[in-house]
Amino acid sequence: MSQYTQLTNNLDELNLIEIKNNLNTYLDLISEGKKSTIEALLDLTNYEIKRKQERAISSCVKVANFPFIKEINDFDFTYQPSLNKKQIEDFMSLRFIENNENIIFLGNSGVGKTHLATSIGISCAKQRKSTYFINCHDLINQLSIAHRENRLEKRLKHFVKYKVLIIDEIGYLPISKDEANLFFQLITKRYEKRSTIITTNIQFSKWSETFNDPIIANAILDRLLHHSHIIKITGKSYRTKNKIEQLKTKGD
Repeated sequence: MSQYTQLTNNLDELNLIEIKNNLNTYLDLISEGKKSTIEALLDLTNYEIKRKQERAISSCVKVANFPFIKEINDFDFTYQPSLNKKQIEDFMSLRFIENNENIIFLGNSGVGKTHLATSIGISCAKQRKSTYFINCHDLINQLSIAHRENRLEKRLKHFVKYKVLIIDEIGYLPISKDEANLFFQLITKRYEKRSTIITTNIQFSKWSETFNDPIIANAILDRLLHHSHIIKITGKSYRTKNKIEQLKTKGD
């Protein structure tokens, strides 16, 4: 077996795919005097590091449980003039994570709350900040089941560990007083330690009805609103926009 074959086999064994894929090109560059051995090794190892970083980012995005992959460039700010685009772009710098701040998107169904929350979450995951997306109803169901099975503390720790937890659609389904108490425990454990992103269609004055207990609702709001950015979206529904555009296309 030649040394070249042994080398390529070793690269396979070590899973150094980029080095192997570019090996012949750089061997030629070295033999032609266009690259020194050190320069070639530096380039090849840089390719490999980039591949591993891209795989790590892809893994972070995958485990974050996003409902879809839509980034900020996919959002039509011209359709939602009530939004401060620069403020949303600033969230992409992830300063809010360093300050343990929350982001709350408030607005009617279809205005882009989930899209924006997901876009920010993807940006966090790409920077390898532990991020998780979950629907509020699913979150409460998990906490309720864990409570019945005497493993609530373990489940709370699971959700507390994420630097960014995105809780989608608070208020779309009723929440019992017992469920509200479980949710309060989670928010309390994350308070001033982690960042939470919320989407909701319910005005804060109505949260006491949503959580079926004004005391718990106020306690939750107190912790969420402190150190928070509140983004109120008053525009039209994207779903309506898409439907109108479809009808126009058919009419043409």
